[in-house]
Amino acid sequence: MTIENNHVVAVSYILHTIEEDGSKILVEETTAENPLTFLYGVGMMIPKFEQNILGLKAGDKAAFVIEAEEAYGEKDPNSITQLPIDMFQEAGIPPVGAILPLSDGQGNNFQAFVIDVTPEAVIADLNHPMAGKVLDFQVEIVNTRPATEEELAHGHAHGVDGTDAH
Repeated sequence: MTIENNHVVAVSYILHTIEEDGSKILVEETTAENPLTFLYGVGMMIPKFEQNILGLKAGDKAAFVIEAEEAYGEKDPNSITQLPIDMFQEAGIPPVGAILPLSDGQGNNFQAFVIDVTPEAVIADLNHPMAGKVLDFQVEIVNTRPATEEELAHGHAHGVDGTDAH
């Protein structure tokens, strides 16, 4: 059975970023025993990732590169912000490198990466951690099957075999 919209796809992969000097840095690796399982075609994955696996079937392998602008976008210099140091009086001032859970006025949750701390402010990068990165994937399709009615109603996969409770 080949991958198509509204299929549950289980994929094992190795993800590297390709740095400006051409070197590769390992970001993440999954296995066939613990694959990434997702509902194909509903916007859960990077569109270019889905395009690269469309029509594959269990056992198929593929290798592909996704440029930054087709992955998480380029880094936006306007996404660096200064958070008043007063915000951190109760919780304590975070160190450089910390990841801060934040939310906006509309209830959207996101993360910021602390890049500097001054006496007046915590300087945080609101860009996605993979923004500006070229992604190099090696994938193997573990399984693909039509999604159940329940999975389609919920908008996400319930595991490789459809029985995981989420």
